[in-house]
Amino acid sequence: MGAAGKRAAGLGQGRVNAAGGVEVVYYVASSVDGYLAPADGSLDWLSAFEASSDDYGYAEFYASVDAVVLGSKTYEQVFGFDAWPYAGKRVVVMSSRDLPKATDEVVVDSGSPAAVVEDLKSQGVRRVWLVGGGELAGAFQREGLITEYIISVIPVVMGSGRGVFGCHGGFERLELVGTRAYAEGIVQLTYRTPLDA
Repeated sequence: MGAAGKRAAGLGQGRVNAAGGVEVVYYVASSVDGYLAPADGSLDWLSAFEASSDDYGYAEFYASVDAVVLGSKTYEQVFGFDAWPYAGKRVVVMSSRDLPKATDEVVVDSGSPAAVVEDLKSQGVRRVWLVGGGELAGAFQREGLITEYIISVIPVVMGSGRGVFGCHGGFERLELVGTRAYAEGIVQLTYRTPLDA
């Protein structure tokens, strides 16, 4: 990817807002009507699209982040996968519960979103993937901590389920900085918070 492409994708550009110089990227798949998953949290609805040989830019994105942050329900779901998907990354699970650790790189933190971001910053982390779920993403968004949104819109209408921001998000004006269309009907939208936000 050339310099112009990196600018359009928001790679390599620090964003300054409530995250204090740390880029917090909410990279997520969503149905057309704004759901991450049905009410039971299953990911089966994505299976038909995961069968494609196209990774929808995932490998490039994953290489760009230093750490991963996710909520306890998302972590427990990922913990049950055959292979640990976050190898080589710092992983923060936001929870007050005592949870088993998938690897030594996993830390369970009961702090606020702002405190977690500040702690990661003190460790030299510059770019964070906020995995979700929706409730956690809503909490980060409400505190003004998300600097970039990469939303892959899947051509499915779910009707109900777990929302992209749970029920905690607030109003925020965003700047569209990139779009990518894929053959399967998936459209990836990249938004950033304005620099003066």
